[in-house]
Amino acid sequence: MPDKRRHRGKHPQDDTLFSPARLSGLRSAADDLALLLTRGYAEKSALKLVGDRYDLTARQRTAVWRSACSDQALQRRRSTRVAPDRLCGARLGVDGYNLLITVESALSGGLVLIGRDGCCRDLASIHGTYRKVEETEPALRLIFDCLAELAPARIDWYLDRPVSNSGRLKTLIADLLERMADTHDPWPSTIWNIELVNNPDATLSQYDGIIASSDSLVLDNSGQWSNLSAHIIAACIPGAWIVDLSVTAAAR
Repeated sequence: MPDKRRHRGKHPQDDTLFSPARLSGLRSAADDLALLLTRGYAEKSALKLVGDRYDLTARQRTAVWRSACSDQALQRRRSTRVAPDRLCGARLGVDGYNLLITVESALSGGLVLIGRDGCCRDLASIHGTYRKVEETEPALRLIFDCLAELAPARIDWYLDRPVSNSGRLKTLIADLLERMADTHDPWPSTIWNIELVNNPDATLSQYDGIIASSDSLVLDNSGQWSNLSAHIIAACIPGAWIVDLSVTAAAR
């Protein structure tokens, strides 16, 4: 059956699965998972142990998984994080789908998680095919306006070549950038490169500059990174549905 979704949006069960009454248990689950990961437990077995203990659904387990990390990973991510205001004049490698889908989700009222490392992450999944939704162009405009203000010297935007419609999204990004440059005065002289690559995670892990991603694998294998999605959502989408599952939140 073709995907006919018009919005990135929330899952029909999210209001129940992530209601205020559920948050304490979800935060405790994320805290327990972080502890097990810190002690060296295998990822899948640790998640199963925690999920079974708290009787979590598959979607709740995914949320807890995306929100937790070990103490070792947390320390490394904190030590390599760069504040957005330090992007001026820098080279920036953008995890294209990672950033865009999170901002789309925030604009459409979908769930946005805050994890232990402070990153914003969504629960959307493109399943090998990207479908443009009503929030796509507004999300891109927000991202471009934010980047224009932060003024990196060069932006390399990477999209997954194996994902269907990546070529169309690349064309949309290029066309929108051209239109915005024509209507914004002044428009920064940032060099933009939009590229389809077979494995953005590997490309970003070796990137010579600062990266913008919330993908845990990328963060743990790259150099400096900036929490760009969190910056954009906090500055531009005040009505976003934020669910904070960080350990800090669990202690409040």
